[in-house]
Amino acid sequence: MLVIRLTRTGKTTQESFRIVVAEQKKAVKREYLELLGHYLPTRKPKVLDYNKERILYWISKGAQPTETVASLLKAEGVAEMDKYIFFKSDRKAKPKKGGAEQPSMPTATPAPTAAA
Repeated sequence: MLVIRLTRTGKTTQESFRIVVAEQKKAVKREYLELLGHYLPTRKPKVLDYNKERILYWISKGAQPTETVASLLKAEGVAEMDKYIFFKSDRKAKPKKGGAEQPSMPTATPAPTAAA
């Protein structure tokens, strides 16, 4: 499956990112099919430079943008990025290893004490 994702570049304290199209199983810093843009979060103001036509082309061919890329593009005004952004409440909670949830025990109310 093809994904549009960020690839980190730059120094340790001066990170920058490339927006690339790559095979999902490939290493993040290795091969990619096409460079679509870059994102520089350490600059004031932050810089996001991308080729909108090529991003929409790859999406039409079945590439899925990651959640981070989709939220960056949505902030820039690219349409239809909402379907790629998931919130924590939308994700399915993983069941615990114990199987079904154990019902909670009812709490007993303390008995009244006699004051002398």
